Amino acid sequence: MPDLTILMPCMNEEENIAFCIDQAKQYLSSRNLTGEILVVDNNSTDRSAEIAEEHRARVITESRRGYGRALRTGLSAVTGTVIIFGDCDSTYDFSDLDPIYIPLSENKYDFITGDRFAGQMEKGAMTLSHRLGVPFLSWCGRMKFGVKIHDWHCGIRGIRRDALEKCVFQTDGMEFATEMIAEMQRQGLRIGEVSVPLRKSREKRQEKLRTVRDGLRHLWFILRA
Repeated sequence: MPDLTILMPCMNEEENIAFCIDQAKQYLSSRNLTGEILVVDNNSTDRSAEIAEEHRARVITESRRGYGRALRTGLSAVTGTVIIFGDCDSTYDFSDLDPIYIPLSENKYDFITGDRFAGQMEKGAMTLSHRLGVPFLSWCGRMKFGVKIHDWHCGIRGIRRDALEKCVFQTDGMEFATEMIAEMQRQGLRIGEVSVPLRKSREKRQEKLRTVRDGLRHLWFILRA
């Protein structure tokens, strides 16, 4: 079984996908890890999938749109002992995954999520609406599920394969980020949080988040769970 799967859900990221894959390759090489880079193409209308294949990532397709849907499909296809997944929009650094990988590989945690608010956020990397909305929804999540995580919606996370096999996920949209932490708690798994940098995207890209719609989906999940 490979040491690490680096999983990237992807929809119309032709300007950034190659950069992210190359960073991930650099990390695997620098740590002498066996592994794979798995891209889940979420019905892109650009050359994202083709570029990913050119850069020697394994590419699978999920035609049903949705962040959660793409990740659930990807997580069902991973082969690594540890899985780290993140947005391939160049806002996260795939060349330095030690803060997530090492604690998981040493079996200190079952699941680790990033915290973008811990002092490494580049100016302009997050909109004002998200800088206000994410802390509020994270507070709601802490109150409802009792998990002391500060950033419930960070786009880079890791999980051990043996922990993943205990979990059942059901959501298809952006609320999957909330469901994942809630399910980890439900299963009694060890949850960690580490500071991660967040940078502005290197290239222009299509914004996938819809602030009001996706915020309400998260809130509705919390209220009805």
